Amino acid sequence: MKTAIITVAGISSRFNRGIAEENKVLKAIYSEGGRKDTLLYHLLKNCAYADSIVLVGGYRFSALTEYVETLRAEFPQVVTVFNEHYAELGSGYSLYLGVKEALRLNADEALFAEGDLDVDRESFAEAAASSRAVLTYTNEPIYANKAVVLYENGEGRYKYAFNSAHGLLTIDEPFSCILNSGQIWKFTDMEALDEASELFFHEEREDTNLAIIRRYVDNLSQDDVKLVRLKQWTNCNTRDDYRLIMNRWRSEQ
Repeated sequence: MKTAIITVAGISSRFNRGIAEENKVLKAIYSEGGRKDTLLYHLLKNCAYADSIVLVGGYRFSALTEYVETLRAEFPQVVTVFNEHYAELGSGYSLYLGVKEALRLNADEALFAEGDLDVDRESFAEAAASSRAVLTYTNEPIYANKAVVLYENGEGRYKYAFNSAHGLLTIDEPFSCILNSGQIWKFTDMEALDEASELFFHEEREDTNLAIIRRYVDNLSQDDVKLVRLKQWTNCNTRDDYRLIMNRWRSEQ
């Protein structure tokens, strides 16, 4: 059973900055065109290979479920999960809920993508097809105030560094390689993923999704991992970002 997990629970604060409360939206389903001109639709297209797609929402959840129903004929395998703690807990709890649902559905593998990304189909398909665990990276420059850093330490292990307060980053060990994480992962050992998720739940529940991912990756050797470069990657934080992404979609039609 192949499962994809997409998390879209956040309150989209930067995306809705300066917008009146009644006009605020869930970023993943925002559109300035048709109902298919959304980040979520394009992610669902990339995830259509999966037997099940677990979609974890929170903020504006009713709008999310209504939108998904308009696409039900095209994506019948979507299962929605409500994160009731979306406002007070970090992104890790959404991933935790997604993992639990994937395990309930008897997933043999799980690909996880954050819901505010636009990624080219070829790179996404490469990650999905891998028989090994996948860590992705981009060619974007690394800025400490917004990047998630993926690096290889002196022992040949892959590690992550991120400052949730968007301040400076410190890597306190030697490293041989440093990359900008692409925020898409594939997990092939569901038992290890379940263990990492349970430890998160009991010890780090307020942390980001990297708390689960780090625990999972810590158990992997270089031979267990495939690095996939995302040829086209945009993290959509603002409406200007969305418009740039939409222009790219238009150019590809």
